[in-house]
Amino acid sequence: MIKKIYKASQILAFVPFMAIPSFSLVSHIGSLNTNSVTKEEVSVDDLRQEKADAIDSYFKDRSMPLYGTGMTFVRVAEKYGLDWRLLPAIAIRESSGGKNACGNNPFGWGSCKLHNFGSYEQAIESLGKNLGGANPNTARYYAGKSTQEKLYHYNGTVLATYPSEVSDIMKMIETDNG
Repeated sequence: MIKKIYKASQILAFVPFMAIPSFSLVSHIGSLNTNSVTKEEVSVDDLRQEKADAIDSYFKDRSMPLYGTGMTFVRVAEKYGLDWRLLPAIAIRESSGGKNACGNNPFGWGSCKLHNFGSYEQAIESLGKNLGGANPNTARYYAGKSTQEKLYHYNGTVLATYPSEVSDIMKMIETDNG
């Protein structure tokens, strides 16, 4: 029996310390608790809501008309594989979050000639579809492209600083509390 214990201890001596999850070690140090460690679970809906709240908070703190559309932005971004901050950042850059929108077109989409959207939600869906590469008429500019490449084709050919300006707004949406 002692030989078996000795052999097991020799094998365990060579298990890399880093292979043991740190949350397990920290929670059990100095304790005889043998219950397994549970992680706090976060649902997809919780993550969606957190993103929508960040967007809406940014709009609300600046009295922007797009306040309340956060969840629409998040769902459209998911649907078309976009960064969740991209469309709201474009709306902020182009129309101050709807303050200077062309009708229901807060994006300046189509050089503001496309303002036949029935609602902001329709405009969000339309731009998401285009930037996501799902519109065959614009897919050559947006399908399979990085966010920076999408921004370049969206308005970077006209204004060289446009992609970095929108990227800066994207960062502020995620980190700024007003």
